[in-house]
Amino acid sequence: MIIFPAIDLKEGRCVRLEQGDMDRATIFNDNPADQARAFAEQGFGHLHIVDLDGAFAGAPVNMAAVETALDASPAFTQLGGGIRDISTIAAWLEKGVDRVILGTAALRNPQLVYEACQAFAGHIAVGIDARDGNVAVEGWAEESTLSATELALRFEDAGVAALIYTDIDRDGLLKGVNIAATAALARAVSIPVIASGGLAGLQDVKDLIDVADSGIVGAISGRALYDGRLSAAEVLALDGVVAC
Repeated sequence: MIIFPAIDLKEGRCVRLEQGDMDRATIFNDNPADQARAFAEQGFGHLHIVDLDGAFAGAPVNMAAVETALDASPAFTQLGGGIRDISTIAAWLEKGVDRVILGTAALRNPQLVYEACQAFAGHIAVGIDARDGNVAVEGWAEESTLSATELALRFEDAGVAALIYTDIDRDGLLKGVNIAATAALARAVSIPVIASGGLAGLQDVKDLIDVADSGIVGAISGRALYDGRLSAAEVLALDGVVAC
């Protein structure tokens, strides 16, 4: 199980939203580079960055903030938010991003996922953000009638490196990961799944490890790490957790 500390960027700052609502943002750090460096010093070898403004705008917004975070940390970094075309994917990979996450683009333009996976094998993930089981896009502002599993199955043979599944109703609220829904999605596809949304503490990670045979390979933690509910030392010491 890989733990991905999260850096969500709004107006150049590290924030956490509640249920994806930009008006319910808590600022945790004004300096993304300092935060990325701190996570690396705590022993995390992976990092999850989201350009929240970019997700709403449909194009990268917090480019400078992302670049400073990349420069500050040697961690394997995955990035999402406002990435909607091949040229943007290529640009981020050239800047040092290890894996690009396609969310809205995966629903609106599935062909892009296939093209990106062919052009950048092993470097493309699909972000599936769901509310009541259905996919939401455009920074979670719009809901579709497509289920998370239906979207995931579209990319079974595309060469996607990972699916990042977020339960929007739990995100940022420390209610606990939706273990059942995440495991069900992982069992329905052959693509590795990363759990996101609501991770509240060490027990969530233990529960995910217990169902790792479903195909869950990682978990993203934001607020729990920022406010100390999840200890870096404790989670990285767990059997089944891979630091790097």
